[in-house]
Amino acid sequence: MKATARSRRAKRSRLKLSLGLLCLGVFALQPALAKQDDRNQPMNFQAKTTDAYNAPNTISTLKGNVILTQGTLKVTGAVAKVHLDADTQIARVVVTGTPAHIQQLDDNNNLMQGDAATLDYDNINGIAVLIGNASVTQQGRGEFHGDKLTYNTNTSLITGEAGGEGVVHGTFLPKQKPATPAPKPAEGH
Repeated sequence: MKATARSRRAKRSRLKLSLGLLCLGVFALQPALAKQDDRNQPMNFQAKTTDAYNAPNTISTLKGNVILTQGTLKVTGAVAKVHLDADTQIARVVVTGTPAHIQQLDDNNNLMQGDAATLDYDNINGIAVLIGNASVTQQGRGEFHGDKLTYNTNTSLITGEAGGEGVVHGTFLPKQKPATPAPKPAEGH
């Protein structure tokens, strides 16, 4: 019985590694980086209630129909915790909701969208961790689903994990080819 469990675990580990390498290879061929200027923009918010601080090393809490925007980045949810670092810069935003939602345009104006029960966004490094019934869709590129997805907005690398007997699944879309012009009719007929 133990040999079977180890062998299943080893197969799952090899499968995760293979899927991770496949994702890395596919995304390396088709880079789609988040708008690089977004993190240099002010972060605006709206919510029903707020306990906000604009001081070093503090956490502000936003509740009720929360909407955060920063350039093309938009995050929505029921509750958001905004973490400021020692320089009073937004270091991290943790959003919960039904679902918590993130969306952002890349430099080619393609939309990336993600949904999960909890969204933990590292604003300094541009990494979104989506936990609980997570999904990420990249316009024209594909979609991914799992219990936990990590999306690097700088490199477009998505890594995924499945809990229990679940699986990570997704779809890679082929690159669209330009339409070929229709042949011209022969003259004189």
